[in-house]
Amino acid sequence: MVTSTHEASHRIFQDRPELLTPVFGLLGVPMSAKASVSVLSADVTEIQPLERRVDTVLRVEPSDGDAFLLAIETQGLRDNRKATSWSYYVAYLHEKFCLPVLLLVTCTDRRTARWATGPFTCEVRGWTTHSTHPLVLSPDNVPMITDRRTAARNLAMATFSAITHSKNPEATAILEALFGALQETDPQTALYFSGLLEIGLGDTPARQTWRKLMSFTNFFPGRGTLLEETYLEGQTKGEARGEARGEARAILRFLEVRGITVPKEARERIADCTDLDLLNRWLDRTPHVESVDELFAEDAGNTADRTEA
Repeated sequence: MVTSTHEASHRIFQDRPELLTPVFGLLGVPMSAKASVSVLSADVTEIQPLERRVDTVLRVEPSDGDAFLLAIETQGLRDNRKATSWSYYVAYLHEKFCLPVLLLVTCTDRRTARWATGPFTCEVRGWTTHSTHPLVLSPDNVPMITDRRTAARNLAMATFSAITHSKNPEATAILEALFGALQETDPQTALYFSGLLEIGLGDTPARQTWRKLMSFTNFFPGRGTLLEETYLEGQTKGEARGEARGEARAILRFLEVRGITVPKEARERIADCTDLDLLNRWLDRTPHVESVDELFAEDAGNTADRTEA
């Protein structure tokens, strides 16, 4: 099942490719500080019947070497089917783009990470036809960034660290460091990382800790940002109607910051909705969608939204 943690753990590489340099350093793979990175289609379906999709596929062109593809998969639990599907992804992308492929797997669970390192082989009677060796990021090799100044120097890495260590009882130290670092950056950058982190923390105690950190202070006092103007509205009013209005405004502001056009009809649909569960689903999707249609797509078959009388 695709979860918010799953989505955030690979989407951050699409949105913040500067994360690749420190990540490759952790994995011991040489990588120049300057590289051109572009997002490719993650669809690896052939003609008909079975849809196959990699979480994220990036084309990386280092300034000091040849281009290659980076296929990124997020794995929450052991899944023995991946032994064949990951090999398929690598072979398909290699054939389609005629470029070498690295497979990177991100995990928040150590046991899953140990399994994900493989190798995953296709062999018969002692003869290996091919072997897949993923690179793996997990709590074992992603550092816990608990220093505010270190977090401020690389907000993407600090956010990824918080997501990776979200199940660690000591995750609060990472969240506090990142919270302090975000107060020193510009509002749009802080908005992106704070929203992505809350989604990426999933259903963990760390997510509640992060929400408390945001609610105990005016994150950007006097700047009219999302966190100051909208996100706390429901909590300060202490009533469902106020919270729904705050959630709706948060969704609209988040879409606005990402440059996504919101037609009048869609704006009214969001603003008038009082179903908090539905609003929360929309808010979770806002960092990932590329259009308002995608925001509503998964609810197309559901009962009509409940709105204010």
